[in-house]
Amino acid sequence: MSKAKQGGFTLVELVVVIVILGILAAVALPRFIGLQGDARYAKGQAILGSVKSAASIARAGALVRSQTGATGTVTMEGLSVDLVYGYPAATANGIARAANLDATADALTITHTVATKTTTIQINGAGTPANCQITYVEAAAADAAPTITFNGSATNCG
Repeated sequence: MSKAKQGGFTLVELVVVIVILGILAAVALPRFIGLQGDARYAKGQAILGSVKSAASIARAGALVRSQTGATGTVTMEGLSVDLVYGYPAATANGIARAANLDATADALTITHTVATKTTTIQINGAGTPANCQITYVEAAAADAAPTITFNGSATNCG
């Protein structure tokens, strides 16, 4: 009777596979970490576009309804949006509502500063969130538009 030969991996083969997996992990991990910064930067760009679009749509609605004074409101998506000179105010019921931003669902930190009439939207998870944020400064006069900026980059959103 012949004995069946047992098959399997030798210790050397197993060590080689573990070493190869370790090398792949060492190469792939830094790339993955870099992609997180890129993703946060892309998210910031998307939110910037959303805020700019929301401000423009609110402005169009304000012009149609003659709501271009120092205060006013316009309805967007069934919600009342506070306006300042025909643009969304830098409040929770202003630009944040117009852009349909939800701090919890969107993983953001949204801060409204009444004294400077500014809303800051920070991307959660960034190494330094203040270096990965959108800033909205409401319109200061009837003939002025709000200032909307994004100071992030793939590096400082990482």
